[in-house]
Amino acid sequence: MAKLIPFFFVCVLNIVSNFKIIALADDNGSSGIASSESSSSSSCKNTNYQTFLPPPFQNISSTICKPVWNTYELRYTRIGDTTTIILSAPYTLGWVGIGFSKDGMMVGSSAMVGWINKHGHANIKQYYLRGKKHSEVIADKGELPLNNVPAAVATNGAEIYLAFQLQTTTPFGKQPILLAFGTKLPQNHHLSKHEDKTAIIFDFSSGSTGPSSNGLIKMRKSHGIIGIIGWGLILPVGAIIARYFRHKDPLWFHLHSVIQLVGFAFGLGTVLLGLQLYSKMHAHIPAHRGIGIFVLVLSILQILALFLRPNKDSKIRKMWNLYHSWFGRMALIFAAMNIVLGMQAARAGNDWKISYGFLVSFVIVAVIILEVLAYLKRSENRSLHNFHMDPATEVPFPSNNLPKAG
Repeated sequence: MAKLIPFFFVCVLNIVSNFKIIALADDNGSSGIASSESSSSSSCKNTNYQTFLPPPFQNISSTICKPVWNTYELRYTRIGDTTTIILSAPYTLGWVGIGFSKDGMMVGSSAMVGWINKHGHANIKQYYLRGKKHSEVIADKGELPLNNVPAAVATNGAEIYLAFQLQTTTPFGKQPILLAFGTKLPQNHHLSKHEDKTAIIFDFSSGSTGPSSNGLIKMRKSHGIIGIIGWGLILPVGAIIARYFRHKDPLWFHLHSVIQLVGFAFGLGTVLLGLQLYSKMHAHIPAHRGIGIFVLVLSILQILALFLRPNKDSKIRKMWNLYHSWFGRMALIFAAMNIVLGMQAARAGNDWKISYGFLVSFVIVAVIILEVLAYLKRSENRSLHNFHMDPATEVPFPSNNLPKAG
């Protein structure tokens, strides 16, 4: 088992190094990036528009890109009086829209909405949002200064891209933007009610990603790596010590208590960062957020159990042991699931996923080996116990069969 520990920490170092590589690629660009994005688009993933967007969008040599909501990304560039805008968003079915408002409200705004119909045909239209009623969302109307270049919509993998150009003599500055999506396809170009929406202030005047965007990106990375260290490394190690090293009493208890308290601090930090991301980025990932809060509640109950631990001779000690062990296992299982959900939401690279897979695999293999060793030890102890409880009896000397002296 001691020989496996260095490999365990190699996996952890690999995760951390991959995290740093991803961070550097996000902040500084990469040599393998397609020409459609410059180093200023550092906060978004790299995309080669030439494979799915028509000209002139596929020929854009430099764009500025910022994450805006959930996993939505807004790319833009301005050449002369022409501003090119490309919105990317996750897509399965329905429609995705981006609106331009004067006051941040839906009523009175104009929006570009795109979707792929059931026959695979792409559709993108401008809508004027005259009111909140279904009949007041009017297709092919609006106040956006579109130029003569046809707008385009296309899917690439699991994402949809809306691309269009605006012709304005005055450059955009800080512009209220509306983002929304619906899960039903438009019928006769009539939009279904949105499933979710948000309003943001987007600064088109910045020449690069602003400090707030970079700060959110770093916060998201910190959220991920602290969660990996806390829930994927520290807490499982503490649980392993509690189960398989009880013969080192009382050392195991002190180690278990300290390690779990440190792991809880990491887990609490992860949740606090997640709540900040939710409030600042409006990240709508209900499953990830809900499981995270659930795991935090379980961990708080575990910490309380540590301080309310009954004596060994107490009648409720057995119930406490069952509660503490099974709640702890449930917290670790849900935490591992949530880490995977978080990586999917953040669109982590394959290197990151493979490294975390190695880490999880090592923990599982270590638990299996220790469980087998513990089972063999228990079997050996039972055999020795039975041997001492049922010793071989000596055969009595049959005195009645002795020959009598003559």
